[in-house]
Amino acid sequence: MDIIQKLTEELQIKRSQTEAAVKLIDEGNTIPFIARYRKEMTGSLNDEVLRNLNERLAYLRNLEEKKEQVLSAIEEQGKLTEELKAQILSAETLVVVDDLYRPYRPKRRTRATIAREKGLDGLANLILLQRTSKPLEEEALPYISEEKEVATAEAAIEGAKDIIAEIISDESDYRIHIRGLTFQNGRLQSTAKNPEESSVFEMYYDYEEAIAKAAGHRILAINRGEAEKILTVKILAPEEDILRYLHKKIITRDNPITTPILTDVIEDSYKRLIGPAIEREIRSDLTEKAQEGAIKVFGRNLEQILMQPPITGQVVLGWDPAFRTGCKLAVVDPTGKVLDTKVIYPTEPHFKVAEAKKALTRLVDQHHITLISLGNGTASRESEQIITEFIKESNKPLQYVIVSEAGASVYSASKLAAEEFPDFDVAQRSAVSIARRLQDPLAELVKIDPKSIGVGQYQHDMNQKRLGEALTGVVEDSVNRVGVDLNTASAPLLEYISGISKTIARNIVEFRETNGRFRNRRQLLKVSKLGPKAFEQCAGFLRISDGENPLDRTSVHPESYDAALRLLEKLGFQPSDISAGSLKGLSKKAGNLKTLAQELEIGEITLADILAELEKPARDPRDEMPKPILRTDVLEMKDLQEGMILKGTVRNVIDFGAFVDIGVHQDGLVHISQMTDRYIKHPLEVVSVGDIVEVKILSVDLVRKRIQLTMKL
Repeated sequence: MDIIQKLTEELQIKRSQTEAAVKLIDEGNTIPFIARYRKEMTGSLNDEVLRNLNERLAYLRNLEEKKEQVLSAIEEQGKLTEELKAQILSAETLVVVDDLYRPYRPKRRTRATIAREKGLDGLANLILLQRTSKPLEEEALPYISEEKEVATAEAAIEGAKDIIAEIISDESDYRIHIRGLTFQNGRLQSTAKNPEESSVFEMYYDYEEAIAKAAGHRILAINRGEAEKILTVKILAPEEDILRYLHKKIITRDNPITTPILTDVIEDSYKRLIGPAIEREIRSDLTEKAQEGAIKVFGRNLEQILMQPPITGQVVLGWDPAFRTGCKLAVVDPTGKVLDTKVIYPTEPHFKVAEAKKALTRLVDQHHITLISLGNGTASRESEQIITEFIKESNKPLQYVIVSEAGASVYSASKLAAEEFPDFDVAQRSAVSIARRLQDPLAELVKIDPKSIGVGQYQHDMNQKRLGEALTGVVEDSVNRVGVDLNTASAPLLEYISGISKTIARNIVEFRETNGRFRNRRQLLKVSKLGPKAFEQCAGFLRISDGENPLDRTSVHPESYDAALRLLEKLGFQPSDISAGSLKGLSKKAGNLKTLAQELEIGEITLADILAELEKPARDPRDEMPKPILRTDVLEMKDLQEGMILKGTVRNVIDFGAFVDIGVHQDGLVHISQMTDRYIKHPLEVVSVGDIVEVKILSVDLVRKRIQLTMKL
């Protein structure tokens, strides 16, 4: 297989782009580095396309390796024909390679292998030839053997039937055709084990749909119901069509002696051997595709959470709500430094509301708090009520935001949190995390395993290795897109930078603590274990805001510094103009980029990137994202009326819609059909996590705590 051509066709890019990307990956370059600094070579392939390419490259290389192993194994048996070799070499999936290898794979002891040991191959072949004119009982007489434990002609015929059933089952062409028939015309069925018992899977208690149309989220829901022993799941195959196909393929003569036997064997082979295996394969394939789709949605959701704009310049009070153990508060200054902590008990069973408000007044006055970051966990609603009362009564310029607590407890109990805050208990660390994730979501959330941030339904049902890899890739892309300050970034943040390992990240922090602030990027080469290759991969993503070289505060790569300086000189500017912010409109002064690029001996794409960066050094892509909604008052579900129009924040996107926070502690659902008047395949075509949307209330169910919303105003 020509892997380069296959990738080119699948990704719908040019062959030259594929060749360049594969070469760069094989040379050990990271995806963020290739996406940002090797655009000339790849024709500006973005990180999403490059990750897909990298994934498929690994699969296709694994496929080629598997083919070599299979060819070698069949050749050792002396059974490799030119036709079989051609079939294996042209196979495009691992499933097809397995089908072709099945007849030659060493088998465990089956009914057929036992029959072969009894010497019944000849009788099986005689039946398959369909030429005999004698009764089969007569043909079977020579195979009766006391030594081989074949006592009767009937026993010999049964053994021969077992051999034929396995021959039919092992035929790759039959399997491929039957798999296709089952997928195209089969149905997925789920039924309840106890129909009278209530559960969240009730819609699947008596459910059936075409396999080819089964949506990923329904597959995952049915799988969960089956795993929890609530549902029984089956594949209903088009059995008559399949048996008719096998009959036509196998019964080639109208022989009244062999036809009834072969008809029985065909049914046995399908029902006992082929059918159950195909059902397992199709269920596995459906699950894998559903998981891949879900993982993509999780990745997109995570990206939107990480890329939410930071709220800068404010003193924030982090509020970790709870009942019995009290609400933990932590005050952090605009740089994230902890100024104060406190525990208050305004909720049940204590109800020390007046005392709590008094403590809040002291904290707000002493530290000039302007914003409260409230976690959305247990007692969040009760805490919000206290906060809104306090804002009204104190008449202070205070606002609050409800933030997701997902992963805060994981971080709080981690070794990292213990090192960062050795004198704080777990709950105090959690309050700090809740405050900081409002100030800079990306810097705070990278401290948490991406799988713990809570980005979608059924994420615990996923292949955890695959989910972890995909989400880690999203974090890497997000961190590198934003870039980090080399002199303030924590080790967990540095770990996600292109080319930097955990060890190197720790070494950078230690170097900084020992030698003081980095003054220029070249100093990175003095960091233990950070060699020239790592420097090439990481340097452009690490910024120094007040260093010796103004270019170090930009995302211009050190390899392009000479070109950038010659560009500035040609256009009549000094490097100091970068820090002064005097280069706005530089692109317009550059004139014809093609000519200028040739003069500077760099690529046109690289030149355009340098100009954009010099115009707006260290620009933060998060600034373009919607800002969080800051609130001063609270709504309750009973306050909602049908037809009411509100602004809300998209909290989660799933296959069939999006959950929107409208400020009532119960996210409302906008079904995919209520998002837009045009047809869409997936909600992500319209909304992303963090988007601010205007919604109208369709219905409110106070008993089931469900809010139906529409974006079609």
